[in-house]
Amino acid sequence: MIAVLVNGAAIIVGGSIGLLLKKGIPEEMGSLIMKGMALCVIYIGMSGAFQGENTMVAILSMMTGAILGHLMKLDDRLNRFAKKIEQRMKKEGSEEKSTVAEGFVTATLLFCIGAMAIVGSLQAGLAGDYEMLFTKSAMDGISAVIFAATLGLGVLLASLPVVIYQGLIVVIAGFAAPYLSNYIIGEMTCVGSLLIVAIALNMLGITQIKIMNLMPAVLIPIALCQLM
Repeated sequence: MIAVLVNGAAIIVGGSIGLLLKKGIPEEMGSLIMKGMALCVIYIGMSGAFQGENTMVAILSMMTGAILGHLMKLDDRLNRFAKKIEQRMKKEGSEEKSTVAEGFVTATLLFCIGAMAIVGSLQAGLAGDYEMLFTKSAMDGISAVIFAATLGLGVLLASLPVVIYQGLIVVIAGFAAPYLSNYIIGEMTCVGSLLIVAIALNMLGITQIKIMNLMPAVLIPIALCQLM
């Protein structure tokens, strides 16, 4: 759980620095930093992708996960949920409240809804491996500086759902660990890491992949490995 708390603290520290800087970060510099982070994300994703042993598991998991995610409309549901939160937090005639809502929703989606959050938490709970969560913490802290400088206080508030969300995954994974072999964990890490590469491609503006619709793919290896 220590890595989850570090992640939350990194967002608070980075967000606080961003509030102090306000709009002192040039847009061009912020964009360059984010692209540099995207390259690091590609490296992380490619490193994890090679932990898989069976290519067919990855292919079938991605295909099945895409079908399930599309049928469940996970990406659309997430966007509607985010808009509802923002609308509830808004108050007519209050621009400040609107900014807080926008910052909270944007940062929560960025920090929570991603393969690094899920795979990193799974690795922490299943194998006690905190490397990915610590890496994510550093990236979230840097991102929080940039977002808080433009979106304000709401970015810091996103630290709470991050801790709760990732903490729950770590706890659940800890209970499931005795029932998952190293082979299954490796295949889950492989699929999740491919989604991490997709996140990086989106960050670079190369693609517009609906990552949320692919998230079920991370869990498919649990069934496929049993069958194969």
